Amino acid sequence: MSELPPNGNHDQSDPGDPVDSFEEIIAAETDRDPDLAVIEAGSRTLRTQGGPPQAEVPARPEDPEVDKALREVEGELATRWGETKLEPSVDRISALMDVLGEPQRSYPSIHITGTNGKTSTARMIEALLGAFELRTGRYTSPHVQSITERISLDGAPISAERFVETYRDVQPYVEMVDARQEYRLSFFEVLTGMAYAAFADAPVDVAVVEVGMGGSWDATNVIDASVAVVTPIALDHTDRLGTTPAEIAGEKAGVIKRNATVIMAQQPVDAAQVLLKKAVEADATVAREGLEFGVVARQVAVGGQLFTLRGLGGEYTEVYLPLHGAHQAHNAAVALAAVEAFFGVGAQRAEPLDHDTVRRAFAAVASPGRLEVVRRSPTVVLDAAHNPAGARAAAEAIGEAFQFSRLVGVVGASGDKNVRGLLEAFEPVFAEVVVTQNSSHRAMDADELAGIAVEVFGEDRVQVEPRLPDALEAAITLAEEEGEFAGGGVLVTGSVITVGEARLLLGRG
Repeated sequence: MSELPPNGNHDQSDPGDPVDSFEEIIAAETDRDPDLAVIEAGSRTLRTQGGPPQAEVPARPEDPEVDKALREVEGELATRWGETKLEPSVDRISALMDVLGEPQRSYPSIHITGTNGKTSTARMIEALLGAFELRTGRYTSPHVQSITERISLDGAPISAERFVETYRDVQPYVEMVDARQEYRLSFFEVLTGMAYAAFADAPVDVAVVEVGMGGSWDATNVIDASVAVVTPIALDHTDRLGTTPAEIAGEKAGVIKRNATVIMAQQPVDAAQVLLKKAVEADATVAREGLEFGVVARQVAVGGQLFTLRGLGGEYTEVYLPLHGAHQAHNAAVALAAVEAFFGVGAQRAEPLDHDTVRRAFAAVASPGRLEVVRRSPTVVLDAAHNPAGARAAAEAIGEAFQFSRLVGVVGASGDKNVRGLLEAFEPVFAEVVVTQNSSHRAMDADELAGIAVEVFGEDRVQVEPRLPDALEAAITLAEEEGEFAGGGVLVTGSVITVGEARLLLGRG
């Protein structure tokens, strides 16, 4: 597959004022695992002439009674196991589905696993299905500002009122299962049950479901998806999933069900072999990126990129996507193939999907926290890369999409991640790095992070600011320096939590 060289850079966004109640918001919104998926921050919006789509992020409910009810639910959910504490089994979620009447079997579904790109791909699939006038339900994690972001209908997070109502509806059944199991249902398991119940109640025409972690024993894996999507697999969560791509692929292959269609992004050879073996065992049909579908050509465009995709039903030309980076083009190819497979293109029908509808859908995609511009003068970009593979993709994309004469990094990472590998991926593109830490209990101490950063960047290129607001201010000041460094920019990265908190500080949400 060929890809055209970059031809420009663009950053379209309005500056925002810091959130006054930042500390309060962060304290209330960080009880979740930031590393299960890329940032999840609201519904898709239509692209306008003013720039790329901006995702809407739900604020706290204006009605005091509704806000009180939502806080009560959040408090009750917080008493359960968090997403970092796992007992690998689908026994509890299966028991919940049983007493709820198997709501997840009342609609077809598309199941997405992989290491990087899951949420962006889910958003693209959702946009395509919606453009073809199907009612969609989307379940992704984690959330940034509001827990309601995790469960979406027709591209928008469900309302606080509906979230509370759904929780109260399933609560008696949750307590029934709790009483019968060795361990209570976890936070993620309860939310998964709520999502499946909400989708059945809507009802939706199709559910787009992103795994939390792995696949085989993930709570979402009680659906029999007709289409299983596997985004690129890399090393992450090695303490739980395995230490090689092949071992991790073995866990993620659990989403492949009998007679399904598997849409497989480009993979390491050993991971691909595991996935293909599982597909054969399940008598599933496989479509592989680079063979049955892929990116034919791409070039940078205003606010995003323009590309040609080869799908299962033929080529789709002049497709605009308001997201940056080659990795997002590959996510788009995977998403298109998944929707084609859902509609039977390449199997039951030979003709492709309507080209204009496909173009309209991709132009409406937003994926906050993925090379998202949140400020200008200087330009501040957010990217939720939290492992070396994600960092390499972000570093390549920012060099292609933006012509910064000097890029300053703000990095706050989790202590259980491959921080050295992440910093090494960014070293070629960061002139300087400001290391910091987010408010999560899993955050790596800023001084410890600085020690690693000095080994990677050298002492002269590292600045330490333990408080994120101070780190942002320091990085912006460095980027604003005059002379040969005019045209500087800032990239905030390292963790979903860090990006989410920076997003709030900079007035997004």
